[in-house]
Amino acid sequence: MENSLSLNDTIKALIEKMGFRDYSVSYDEEKRRFSILIEDGKFLEKNLQGFIADLNYLVKLITKKYDWEPVMLDVNNYRRQREDLIVELAKAAARKVAATQTEISLPPMNAYERRLIHAELAERPDLKTESKGEGKERAVVIKPL
Repeated sequence: MENSLSLNDTIKALIEKMGFRDYSVSYDEEKRRFSILIEDGKFLEKNLQGFIADLNYLVKLITKKYDWEPVMLDVNNYRRQREDLIVELAKAAARKVAATQTEISLPPMNAYERRLIHAELAERPDLKTESKGEGKERAVVIKPL
């Protein structure tokens, strides 16, 4: 895909301009996700969330400007690990709801994380999920049927 190659080069240039030299960038066309591994662990341990937010913002602006499809960035597998954590939280909460027959409200999450929970529990015939709250306080509630 020509766009992904151009965006790939752009992402590499951004990372280099941020001062990193030991990194790799790969692109999964099916998931439209760039995986970025940066070996400068000391900086990233302290500033990973801020770095990801800044890089996501820049890439979003670039994809919009050039009318490219939106992509996701995963720096040092942070997003994948976060997704795994959210799915495990959903499964554990679902087991508790099924056992106690009482609803559980999960902590507030962003729309993407809430969508992961809804998708993970959608096929459970004994449970129902819904989002409640506003803005940053919006959370998933898991209820027994």
